[in-house]
Amino acid sequence: MDLPEIGSTHFRTCPLCEAMCGLRIEVKGDRVVSIKGDRDDPFSRGHVCPKAVALRDIHEDPDRLRQPIRRTASGWEELSWHAALDEAARKIHEVQREHGRSSIATYLGNPTVHNLGAMLFVPVFLRHLGSRSIFSATSVDQLPHMVAAQQIFGHRLLVPVPDVDRTDFLLILGANPIVSNGSMMTVPDVRRRFRAMRERGGKIVVIDPRRTETAEASDEHLFIRPGTDALLLIAVLGELLDDGARLRHLEDLCDGLDRLHEVATGVTPESSAAHTGVDAETVRRLARELRDAPSAACYGRVGTSTQAFGGLCQWLIIAINAVSGNLDREGGIMFTQPAFDLIHGPKAMAVGRGRFGRRTSRVRGLPDFASELPVAVLAEESREAGEGQIRGLLSFAGNPVLSTPNGRRLDRALASLDFMVSIDPYLNETSRHARLILPPTSPLERGHYDVAFHTLAVRNTAKYSRPVFDAPAGAKHDWRILLELQNRLAVLRGRKRLKNEAIYRTLRFLGPEGLLAIGLRFGPRGGRFNPLSNRLSFKTLLHHPHGVDLGPLQSCLRERLPAAHLRIDLAPVRLVEDVMRLRQTFTNGESAPEDGTLSLIGRRHVRDNNSWMHNFDRLMRGKPRCTLLMHPADAEARGLCDQDTVTVTSRVGSVSVSVTVTDDVMQGVVSLPHGYGHAREGVRLSVAGVHAGVSINDLTDDRAVDALTGTAAFSGTPVTVRSAASGSSRA
Repeated sequence: MDLPEIGSTHFRTCPLCEAMCGLRIEVKGDRVVSIKGDRDDPFSRGHVCPKAVALRDIHEDPDRLRQPIRRTASGWEELSWHAALDEAARKIHEVQREHGRSSIATYLGNPTVHNLGAMLFVPVFLRHLGSRSIFSATSVDQLPHMVAAQQIFGHRLLVPVPDVDRTDFLLILGANPIVSNGSMMTVPDVRRRFRAMRERGGKIVVIDPRRTETAEASDEHLFIRPGTDALLLIAVLGELLDDGARLRHLEDLCDGLDRLHEVATGVTPESSAAHTGVDAETVRRLARELRDAPSAACYGRVGTSTQAFGGLCQWLIIAINAVSGNLDREGGIMFTQPAFDLIHGPKAMAVGRGRFGRRTSRVRGLPDFASELPVAVLAEESREAGEGQIRGLLSFAGNPVLSTPNGRRLDRALASLDFMVSIDPYLNETSRHARLILPPTSPLERGHYDVAFHTLAVRNTAKYSRPVFDAPAGAKHDWRILLELQNRLAVLRGRKRLKNEAIYRTLRFLGPEGLLAIGLRFGPRGGRFNPLSNRLSFKTLLHHPHGVDLGPLQSCLRERLPAAHLRIDLAPVRLVEDVMRLRQTFTNGESAPEDGTLSLIGRRHVRDNNSWMHNFDRLMRGKPRCTLLMHPADAEARGLCDQDTVTVTSRVGSVSVSVTVTDDVMQGVVSLPHGYGHAREGVRLSVAGVHAGVSINDLTDDRAVDALTGTAAFSGTPVTVRSAASGSSRA
């Protein structure tokens, strides 16, 4: 008689977005039976979003690659790991030997920061690769946060987050945390937290060109014209300064208050209103509410970062919090004290402060940050001939063809490279250009600790997740792929054999868990855990599968500042100088276009995750989500009705898409979701024939960047919209 299969329960953190939700995963044999929220997780307390359930779909997806493949004249063929790694290292070495180290570029996608092994081994690999052509998803949207943090506090990771569990007034610009579960602000179950805020008498105001899901759950929503947030923020800042800045406990630590007065001079609520669409009295009221609330926080995210003045926006948001007395204060914006500390932890694992503008891109002269170049220049750096031209690419967990501006131009650039290798589980829109694809294990086959997002969380916690399944025989984790490539490159370059072998063997022995244990042991909370001292070790985490609660955020900025930067500069020179560009851009006249041009903005859905989770039926059910949102007045002016097919055209290209007529978008604004566009030839994804959608980045312009930071300026792309049937617009 066959015995029933015995099941097991695993507790882990979801690695798919920034929220760090705790999961309870039931397993029988090699199958996932159920995935639910872990009610005993001290941070997420049982909350889970629909994406987490799809972890099973990722693990079982027949489209997910499980063996290296090589592109040949007759199609893709499988090959052994030994042969694939040998060929990848040899080709990288050949290109670098002929054209220089920086002729091989790297692109690091968003999943890199959701992966313990990648976070700890990618920096080591990049140092050994020796290329200065480094690109990542950072310059797609979050770079302004890091530039502002580096300029103000002296370190790119000193990004303050709203203390949402204790604040009384929350002002949100260009962010939709109910859908994103926070972003540059790790906060699971935002809806419950916002409800609790309102029940205790707090208030939430959302400023956004679209009435988002977060706006629906707030007390007030205000429309704003895309790209004008910096003007609004300066006007609010000026009102606060005129009323008298209240730096509270940080007064003896802050410099630049006098320069902030100069920045705000001449930008009044009335002058800003002509451009932003937010009237002067509302601006004054927002300033009063920030000033008078017992505690308050101002928070801005993607919409304020991905525009021509993204760097200014993130700086001004911090300045507003400071001068309203809400920086490093309970209920304001605060800093975490993570157990694995990327700032004050072991030197070998610490992240650099982030030098800004040490060099510029070869073709356009855009600045680098923390040794990375803006991704908006990747295509031109590959296509423009000359010394320093990119000839090859290693892409890691990224799909820049769909996630970076002017994807079609990048498509052509990747097709022209001498060599490309992708470390990726899918044959997607980017990896289809590779000579080799090296697929790593699934998320359920590797251990997990959120190195990055414990640094951005709204509460101090720590949690390690054991693998749910053993990796299949012969499979390789992504950190092992990087380590094997690194070792092979060292051999090909003739480096000292014994030294290289020692490094290779040590890192292979330690693995991510060994490095994590060292980082925890010698971090600020290292040692044996007890509830009074909040000290812990890797062993502690193994005995606490639900995670360890280290308490609410505390005032700690003085301790968190790096040793070389012991004061706060509220008005950094480079940021102050960029205000002149803002002033020159806007005149006193009405800024809304009058030629029928509309402003295109992006959006996301709670069941979307950038470009790589559209392949699962459970997430794609329901009405099509890849539609163009358009205000009724704009639709009427063009003779359009709901569900008509329209052609949307920008400087760089056109797409055809169904229109959804709704007053949830501001008049003059249209919106497409990001991450779609899976119908390109050569992908191996089931979604390509069902929910392919169109890519917003076939419309966004790689020439449009924040000149200060180099960040892609996606928000507010000028477009025209016409009926696809008539072939003309009636604007």
